[in-house]
Amino acid sequence: MLAADDPAGLAAFYGSLLQQPPTVGLSASHWRLALPAGGQLQIYGPSRSRPRPRQEGRLALCLQRPGDGKALHGWILQAQALGAQVLDGPRQEPFGWEAWLADPEGNRLLLLVLASAQTVPAAGKGP
Repeated sequence: MLAADDPAGLAAFYGSLLQQPPTVGLSASHWRLALPAGGQLQIYGPSRSRPRPRQEGRLALCLQRPGDGKALHGWILQAQALGAQVLDGPRQEPFGWEAWLADPEGNRLLLLVLASAQTVPAAGKGP
């Protein structure tokens, strides 16, 4: 679950990046978004009587898709047009291409474009 000041707006942001339509959850301040690999991202407005403070930490959402550096560049442009800001990258790594962003509410977001399966070592089969 992801707390948000504007749950509907943040659901629309992630829905656009994932190419999935967000749906209203349990109330107007609760939204659900199907994740391509299964499961759901749930976005909610925290209780006004018990607000959740913003925190900077090591936790971040990671969205991934196959492709190459050009695909990542297009994804970054899409995210920026929706209100995201680039924090670091893009850069190529052995596993593909990545860029760290802040979503429209300042949450950390990693956009990851994985290289083809032939170039990424399988788990436990590294060099």
